Amino acid sequence: MEKPRSDRNGPVNERHEEIRLRIYLGEDKRVGDRPLYHAIVAKARQLHLAGAMVVRGTEGFGHSTRLHTADVLFSEDLPVLIEIIDKAPRIDELIAALDHMDNIGLMTYEPVTVLRC
Repeated sequence: MEKPRSDRNGPVNERHEEIRLRIYLGEDKRVGDRPLYHAIVAKARQLHLAGAMVVRGTEGFGHSTRLHTADVLFSEDLPVLIEIIDKAPRIDELIAALDHMDNIGLMTYEPVTVLRC
Protein backbone atom coordinates (compact mmCIF):
# COMPACT_ATOMS: atom_id res chain seq x y z
CA MET A 1 0.00 0.00 0.00
CA GLU A 2 1.31 3.41 -0.98
CA LYS A 3 2.17 5.76 1.86
CA PRO A 4 0.14 9.03 1.78
CA ARG A 5 2.15 11.98 0.54
CA SER A 6 2.73 14.86 2.89
CA ASP A 7 3.82 18.47 2.67
CA ARG A 8 4.78 21.16 5.18
CA ASN A 9 1.17 21.39 6.40
CA GLY A 10 0.71 17.71 7.18
CA PRO A 11 -0.92 14.73 5.44
CA VAL A 12 -2.29 15.26 1.96
CA ASN A 13 -5.05 12.61 2.20
CA GLU A 14 -7.11 13.91 5.12
CA ARG A 15 -10.72 12.62 5.05
CA HIS A 16 -13.79 13.82 6.92
CA GLU A 17 -17.56 13.62 6.61
CA GLU A 18 -19.64 16.62 5.65
CA ILE A 19 -23.00 17.34 3.97
CA ARG A 20 -23.56 18.33 0.35
CA LEU A 21 -26.59 20.52 -0.27
CA ARG A 22 -27.70 20.80 -3.88
CA ILE A 23 -30.31 23.36 -4.84
CA TYR A 24 -31.99 23.14 -8.25
CA LEU A 25 -33.80 26.10 -9.79
CA GLY A 26 -34.30 28.07 -12.98
CA GLU A 27 -32.02 31.00 -13.71
CA ASP A 28 -35.05 33.24 -14.26
CA LYS A 29 -36.19 32.90 -10.62
CA ARG A 30 -35.73 36.11 -8.66
CA VAL A 31 -35.77 37.57 -5.16
CA GLY A 32 -36.63 41.22 -5.53
CA ASP A 33 -34.42 42.64 -8.26
CA ARG A 34 -31.69 39.98 -8.28
CA PRO A 35 -31.46 36.35 -9.37
CA LEU A 36 -32.43 33.80 -6.71
CA TYR A 37 -29.11 31.98 -7.09
CA HIS A 38 -27.26 35.23 -6.22
CA ALA A 39 -29.41 35.62 -3.10
CA ILE A 40 -28.73 32.02 -2.01
CA VAL A 41 -24.97 32.34 -2.50
CA ALA A 42 -24.99 35.69 -0.66
CA LYS A 43 -26.83 34.07 2.28
CA ALA A 44 -24.33 31.17 2.36
CA ARG A 45 -21.48 33.68 2.37
CA GLN A 46 -23.13 35.75 5.09
CA LEU A 47 -23.39 32.59 7.23
CA HIS A 48 -19.68 31.88 6.58
CA LEU A 49 -20.22 28.50 4.95
CA ALA A 50 -17.14 26.81 3.50
CA GLY A 51 -18.07 27.71 -0.09
CA ALA A 52 -20.71 27.63 -2.78
CA MET A 53 -20.66 26.95 -6.50
CA VAL A 54 -23.27 27.81 -9.13
CA VAL A 55 -23.44 25.70 -12.29
CA ARG A 56 -25.57 26.76 -15.22
CA GLY A 57 -27.02 23.86 -17.17
CA THR A 58 -27.54 23.71 -20.91
CA GLU A 59 -30.72 21.64 -20.78
CA GLY A 60 -33.13 20.19 -18.25
CA PHE A 61 -36.69 19.81 -17.05
CA GLY A 62 -38.44 19.57 -13.71
CA HIS A 63 -41.78 18.38 -12.39
CA SER A 64 -43.67 20.35 -15.07
CA THR A 65 -41.74 18.39 -17.77
CA ARG A 66 -41.31 21.68 -19.68
CA LEU A 67 -37.91 21.51 -21.42
CA HIS A 68 -35.48 24.34 -20.69
CA THR A 69 -32.68 24.39 -23.25
CA ALA A 70 -29.84 26.57 -24.52
CA ASP A 71 -30.88 25.57 -28.06
CA VAL A 72 -33.52 28.31 -27.95
CA LEU A 73 -32.10 31.72 -28.85
CA PHE A 74 -31.85 33.95 -25.75
CA SER A 75 -33.25 31.35 -23.35
CA GLU A 76 -33.60 32.96 -19.91
CA ASP A 77 -34.77 29.94 -17.93
CA LEU A 78 -31.89 27.49 -18.07
CA PRO A 79 -31.41 25.12 -15.15
CA VAL A 80 -29.11 26.27 -12.35
CA LEU A 81 -27.50 24.05 -9.70
CA ILE A 82 -26.04 25.48 -6.50
CA GLU A 83 -23.76 23.14 -4.60
CA ILE A 84 -22.61 23.78 -1.04
CA ILE A 85 -20.55 21.46 1.19
CA ASP A 86 -20.10 22.06 4.92
CA LYS A 87 -20.83 20.55 8.33
CA ALA A 88 -24.45 19.47 8.95
CA PRO A 89 -25.30 22.19 11.54
CA ARG A 90 -24.10 24.92 9.18
CA ILE A 91 -26.05 23.49 6.23
CA ASP A 92 -29.14 23.20 8.46
CA GLU A 93 -28.76 26.87 9.40
CA LEU A 94 -28.70 27.82 5.70
CA ILE A 95 -31.78 25.71 4.96
CA ALA A 96 -33.67 27.47 7.76
CA ALA A 97 -32.59 30.85 6.35
CA LEU A 98 -33.85 29.88 2.87
CA ASP A 99 -37.28 28.85 4.18
CA HIS A 100 -38.88 32.17 3.16
CA MET A 101 -37.52 32.08 -0.41
CA ASP A 102 -39.99 30.93 -3.06
CA ASN A 103 -39.19 29.22 -6.36
CA ILE A 104 -36.56 26.78 -5.10
CA GLY A 105 -37.39 23.76 -7.21
CA LEU A 106 -35.67 20.98 -5.31
CA MET A 107 -33.00 20.52 -2.65
CA THR A 108 -31.00 17.38 -1.90
CA TYR A 109 -29.06 16.78 1.32
CA GLU A 110 -26.53 14.00 1.37
CA PRO A 111 -23.44 12.94 3.31
CA VAL A 112 -20.14 13.14 1.45
CA THR A 113 -16.56 12.24 2.25
CA VAL A 114 -14.31 15.25 1.73
CA LEU A 115 -10.67 14.68 0.83
CA ARG A 116 -8.28 17.50 1.62
CA CYS A 117 -5.29 17.30 -0.70
